[in-house]
Amino acid sequence: FRATRRSTEPSHERRSPACGGVATAEEPPELVAEQQGSKGEPNESCGSFSLSTFWDTLSEAVKATSQEATKLSLMFSKPPVPTGKECMELCESMQKSILSLSTVFFWLPQSQGVRLRLRIRDATVDLLEGLDQLLEAVLSSHGLSLSQEQLLSTGGVWAACDQFSQLPRENRSAVQNELTMQQRLVKDALEELQQALAEAPPVDEEDEEHWSQSERELVCETQGLIKASAAALRKLSSSVRSNGRLETQKEIQELDGLADAAKHISPGVDDLALSLYPPVERQLVQENVFRLAAMLRKLLELTRSSHVCEESDVAWVDFLDGAVEHNLEKIRAVLQT
Repeated sequence: FRATRRSTEPSHERRSPACGGVATAEEPPELVAEQQGSKGEPNESCGSFSLSTFWDTLSEAVKATSQEATKLSLMFSKPPVPTGKECMELCESMQKSILSLSTVFFWLPQSQGVRLRLRIRDATVDLLEGLDQLLEAVLSSHGLSLSQEQLLSTGGVWAACDQFSQLPRENRSAVQNELTMQQRLVKDALEELQQALAEAPPVDEEDEEHWSQSERELVCETQGLIKASAAALRKLSSSVRSNGRLETQKEIQELDGLADAAKHISPGVDDLALSLYPPVERQLVQENVFRLAAMLRKLLELTRSSHVCEESDVAWVDFLDGAVEHNLEKIRAVLQT
């Protein structure tokens, strides 16, 4: 059974319904990646591509994989252990579903959006890793009983399959999801900092493990920059939802560019927030402040030059751009005292 699990014999060809080329569903993942390019990227020259057909095909592949995982778990849930022939048939069937799932993913061209492709890739990897864990659980139990590990692994595969139905269906939604997640993380960091400040003990200038009065002022002033970060992500998310388009390659790339710039905001806020906790190193705080401000300015500039920024959006972009500079001036003043 272990040897069969690792076998990867190529079989018949299957034509991709999503784009006009031929894809071999039963080829090993390494061969699929080699066909798609040295980095496993999809073939962009496949001609017309139907996103709706891709999703239909992917859903069928996920469903088949889930069914194979359930069959595997049931066959090895109690004695007698399946015969060698039954194991071989089961492995061939599971191998087919796994390689079909991998191949369907590679049908998705990067031209449909990097953020969308990353979300589907992560979901596919989660499912494949869940299957690997299930196989290891079955191998370790020797089919004598339905172990707790096997139960958990089976449930993990089902959960990984279920998450495909929650994935964004196109790149605009994928980008908006990214922005919403970043905004939530920034909001959480701000609330934690505010709570720590509210619960801090009285000022003791001799105690380096607690904020001094000047450090409290510094924390208060930096909150303005963090609030501007949250506001920028919230407004951009709204603009992407209202104005984001997928009609041209340029528009899709602009959305991806906004997501790429936005994904640095939350880590930047985290770095700044962490540097504000005692003992406070002012030089480190200053570096993190300037770094976050630069990230925000880049995000706002990309927003201003993208198609999601319509005439009515220019006002909030300008306002937040000014807010960044205003908060920088206030922080500089505190740092110099």
